[in-house]
Amino acid sequence: MRNLKLLQTLEFKDIQAPGKPQCFCLRPELGTVLIGSEHGLVEIDPVTREVKNEIPLVAEGFLPEDKSGCIVGIQDLLDQESVCVATASGDVILCNLSTHQLECVGSVASGISVMSWSPDQELVLLATGQQTLIMMTKDFEPILEQQIHQDDFGEGKFVTVGWGKKETQFQGSEGRQAAFQIQMPESALPWDDHRPRVTWRGDGQFFAVSVVCPDTGARKVRVWNREFALQSTSEPVAGLGPSLAWKPSGSLIASTQDKPNQQDVVFFEKNGLLHGQFTLPFLKDEVKVNELLWNADSSVLAVWLEDLPREEDSVLRTYVQLWTVGNYHWYLKQSLPFSTSGKSRIVSLMWDPVTPYKLHVLCQGWHYLCYDWHWTTDRSSGDNASDLANVAVIDGYRLLVTVFQQTVVPPPMYTYRLLLPHPVNQVSFCALPEKSNNLAVLDASNQISVYKCGDSPSVDPTVKLGAVGGNGFKVSLRTPHLEKRYKIQFEDSEDQETNPLKLSLLTWIEEDLFLAVCHSQCSPQQSVIHHLLVAPCEESTEEGRLSVSASVAVDGVVISTCCSSRTRSVALQLADGRILQHLWDSPSLAVEPWRNPGGFPVRFPYPCTQCELAMIGGEECVLGLTDRCRFFINDIEVALNITSFAVYDEFLLLTTHSHTCQCYCLRDASIKTLQAGLSGSLVSNGEILRKVERGSRIVTVVPQDTKLILQMPRGNLEVVHHRALVLAQIRKWLDKLRFKEAFECMRKLRINLNLIHDHNPEVFLQNVETFIRQIDCVNHINLFFTELKEEDVTKTMYPPPAPSSGQLSRDLGGKKLDLICDALRAAMESINPHKYCLPILTSHVKKTTPELETVLQKVHELQANAPSDPDAVSAEEALKYLLLLVDVNELYDQSLGTYDFDLVLMVAEKSQKDPKEYLPFLNTLKKMETNYQRFTIDKYLKRYEKAIGHLSKCGPEYFPECLNLIKDKNLYNEALKLYPPTSQQYKDISIAYGEYLMREQQCEPAGLVFARCGAHEKALSAFVSCGSWQQALCMASQLNMTEDQLAGLGRTLAGKLVEQRKHSDAALVLEQYAQDYEEAVLLLLEGGAWEEALRLVYKYNRLDIIETNIKPSILEAQKNYMVFLDSQTAIFSRHKERLLVVRELKAQAQQTNLDEEMPHGQEADLFSETSSVVTGSEMSGKYSHSNSRISARSSKNRRKAERKKHSLKEGSPLEDVALLEALSEVVQSIDKLKDEVHCILKVLFLFEFDEQGMQLQKTFENTLQLVEKSLPEIWTLPCQQNSATPILGPNSTVNSIMASYQQQKTSAPVLDAEFFTPPQINRKTQWKLSLLE
Repeated sequence: MRNLKLLQTLEFKDIQAPGKPQCFCLRPELGTVLIGSEHGLVEIDPVTREVKNEIPLVAEGFLPEDKSGCIVGIQDLLDQESVCVATASGDVILCNLSTHQLECVGSVASGISVMSWSPDQELVLLATGQQTLIMMTKDFEPILEQQIHQDDFGEGKFVTVGWGKKETQFQGSEGRQAAFQIQMPESALPWDDHRPRVTWRGDGQFFAVSVVCPDTGARKVRVWNREFALQSTSEPVAGLGPSLAWKPSGSLIASTQDKPNQQDVVFFEKNGLLHGQFTLPFLKDEVKVNELLWNADSSVLAVWLEDLPREEDSVLRTYVQLWTVGNYHWYLKQSLPFSTSGKSRIVSLMWDPVTPYKLHVLCQGWHYLCYDWHWTTDRSSGDNASDLANVAVIDGYRLLVTVFQQTVVPPPMYTYRLLLPHPVNQVSFCALPEKSNNLAVLDASNQISVYKCGDSPSVDPTVKLGAVGGNGFKVSLRTPHLEKRYKIQFEDSEDQETNPLKLSLLTWIEEDLFLAVCHSQCSPQQSVIHHLLVAPCEESTEEGRLSVSASVAVDGVVISTCCSSRTRSVALQLADGRILQHLWDSPSLAVEPWRNPGGFPVRFPYPCTQCELAMIGGEECVLGLTDRCRFFINDIEVALNITSFAVYDEFLLLTTHSHTCQCYCLRDASIKTLQAGLSGSLVSNGEILRKVERGSRIVTVVPQDTKLILQMPRGNLEVVHHRALVLAQIRKWLDKLRFKEAFECMRKLRINLNLIHDHNPEVFLQNVETFIRQIDCVNHINLFFTELKEEDVTKTMYPPPAPSSGQLSRDLGGKKLDLICDALRAAMESINPHKYCLPILTSHVKKTTPELETVLQKVHELQANAPSDPDAVSAEEALKYLLLLVDVNELYDQSLGTYDFDLVLMVAEKSQKDPKEYLPFLNTLKKMETNYQRFTIDKYLKRYEKAIGHLSKCGPEYFPECLNLIKDKNLYNEALKLYPPTSQQYKDISIAYGEYLMREQQCEPAGLVFARCGAHEKALSAFVSCGSWQQALCMASQLNMTEDQLAGLGRTLAGKLVEQRKHSDAALVLEQYAQDYEEAVLLLLEGGAWEEALRLVYKYNRLDIIETNIKPSILEAQKNYMVFLDSQTAIFSRHKERLLVVRELKAQAQQTNLDEEMPHGQEADLFSETSSVVTGSEMSGKYSHSNSRISARSSKNRRKAERKKHSLKEGSPLEDVALLEALSEVVQSIDKLKDEVHCILKVLFLFEFDEQGMQLQKTFENTLQLVEKSLPEIWTLPCQQNSATPILGPNSTVNSIMASYQQQKTSAPVLDAEFFTPPQINRKTQWKLSLLE
């Protein structure tokens, strides 16, 4: 849905040269044009408007002096730095433009009619006057000469096996004889010059020749290959014209055909068969087609036509039409009318071989024109809801308009079309926001037709609906009507004849003011901006006038203009990239440089074919896109792969070569953030980027909606709802409390409905009644309830682009589900509880703790008292709906738990349960006593706490059953609350509870339970088992044990305490209850309680024990400490050195892997996102493989594998983690020795073992210093950061997660992160004894 817009015009009038021009060729590397005449060659520079060279051919005898000579072809030869010229008399001349040296490289006696070079300039083909073709090399060595007329079809002759013969086909009303009629070919057209035409395919492998057959007099097209072998001959085509053009892409050969009532451009395939056509907008015998020309990229077909002489005295014209195809429809995009008399008559034209959309035209009066077009999308630019998102497509005399706000129809269909009296060349929508649907059309006669939307007094015949309306459908669209056609009044009317596209870049600024750009007649490097003002005239007149109210000269060639509908600024882009601002509304009408926020003039490094104005971070900036996909903001290049862009409201939308559509909010953005986002250095979230079809381009964005219209390369349309646009529009609706529009959009586009509340919880809860009244649909309210969840979607799924006041405070004092359900239920009950009965039930079910009993009670009330409200639902409907939300068995059990048998029967009847299954059970329950009945129901529902509560009320005879249930379900705590502490039932339950705790190895709680209920013997046994010696001795006292029994009990307790390494407690029990202080001293020495042992020795005056036991124990302990410290120091040093080696090896391996993966990463764009995940798992395969096998093993093997996972074996995958774990254990074991070393140092000093004390103190100090010094080397900062780096989260994408995993592919798993944290050392502990220093 694009049009060709004129970028710039280059004109060179009144070239000073003799004779009349006949043909021309281009020299792209120099930018000059070679023109041939009957006198010779002239080289001109159209930019400087100078004649560079003149080479006469008459003086050398190559052209006759009587001016009857004719040059049939000119070709610039790049590699030979010469020009090849062929004359009609048969000479082939090689001309060196530098030395003016002429060389005749060949001559044909019969004359030359055509000279055609292959695209690669390796071969040249000559058509002679004897109807032969001569092929030569670029050095003019003949290869082969053949007759131009061949009787053979060619090598590609069709082979038929007899199927589908014409003789066997049904001929309809013509009868069987029509199958045997021989169709006689028609002769050539009357205006045919009978000259051959030659055209080459773009790759130079084939060429086609169109000639008039001497036998039949009809034209035929023959296709030859590069080896001069005939390939095919065209099928007989009546009225075939002489023009011929092979599409450079190689698919079709274009020609023309006169039909009984029309004239068509037809296409041949390489095999000579017809393949498609389109009709020219002229009557039969009205025009003749002189030439067809494809541009360099095969996208535009230029048709050069000329009016045929008529009997009446009328003005004859020549036309150049530009045709393009989209969705199999041919559009006439531009029409250039020239006069056939005088200087304006076209002599020749050709496309530029380098710039695809540049057309060169040579007129008879030595007048050279060069037009440069580019593609553009003409769309309305309003941002408010009144703008209909119009897109206009030029198609000859018709302007096809599609209104995307109401209809999305693919081209060539349209919403309505405007019929103009002349072919359309330009279209412009009004820049006023409130009138953005109005449009102005500039046609080939330089007449502007203004169409405005609004009430029209009569039906406009020039406006007709297209793909909408008809067949009884009523169309709500208000089509525009023709207000008036305006003729532009210029002082010099001659320019219109010589340059049909005098005006370009038409811009509708005000309702009565237009801007248009015209090239200056004085200098080729200047432009003029005309202010076209509507001249006052009578309203009754059909034709108005536009007068040039002001003209502003611009020093430079203006190639594009853009106007902002918001700020009304107008920016001009010059050919050298400079950006100017036109102050059109100021009295001075000045043109000044556009400046960036820094105050410097803006200049694009390259000319841009599309320019827009946008507010970025509060500053108005110029956005530009080149035809090479380079995207600029002001003078900063922000991207290299942009295929199209559009500015809508506060959003910038772009499509890229990587087949994505990106959307950025410009309100709080900066150029640097946009540059970082488009370059990929910033990981974008899901709102910004989305995948689109390959080659998609932006057509338009529907204002105040979520639709983004994209067009595919083949022409069809696709409507996408970009997540950024959708969420932005939803947030606007929610801020305006337009819940219905937001809900419908979210439901249609599958946006989580939690956003309605989470966007601004406080505002939503204050306006729940508004929400209910706007939605006003029971099913939609139920849908909202069913999607509710506790998650805050603004923090996970849809994070806002910038935090607003609604997101600042989220804690409203309760759970989200409960708050919403309660608020909505209260609102619905106040509005109409009968109408919203089902949503009210849903609100009870959706709470964090479903209120099923309340729901069932309400259904029961409906059954008992059916409401008379017409909107009310019956109990049967409510119950049926409830069964959709809740499982039927759960609902049956819940109803049974209410002990209401009527409610149970009502639910059971709606379920799929068999009456034989539940009726006997219910009948049995009805016969039971009330408490036992409820006990049975609760036991059936596995509500055992309630069950034992009801059973406890049934009497003592049911206690054994109750006790069995308590033991079976371990309900001891609940059961103890049901009986008084003095009762026998309480004691029985306590004894059972204590026995249960003993079985569970919870001896101390069991002893407490036994002691509480008075079972002292059981309590004593429990306390002894757990080593609770104080409680055990208390129980012994209550049992009145003798001294011997106490001594035995004391020794038993001491043994238990020694097993638990509680030597001090064991010694205390032996001393006080077994009266065995000697054994107590030995236990204290074994436990390292040196000072307590000395106390007992001095208490009982057994000083001999000091020499016999205490001193040897102290020396032995000192030796053990020394051995332990030496071994730990050696292990620590060895593991530390190995860890440094392992880290160095892993760093080298990681660098090697990165170097190997670099080419793989560059090719990653060729694969999908799924393949990128596989790539990430491949890179970490050596770490994940072993763990994946572990998951399939038994628990025993799994524990064994867990022990082996951190193996200290050299070369194991996680050796560095195992070393960290081992080092951490060594550090912790050394740190725990501080208190023990301090105690033994004191007694070593006390017994004068100074040497041993100093040795131990020095060794322990050295060990601690080694550990503290090594901690920063072992637990480095990057190691800790890697273990804590977050790679997941609401803003993460697949690409960001995979990038994080790639960076951490050689690091440890997340489960081992604790080993990357250095162990804590308590530096406050004072262990050193200053007396030993």
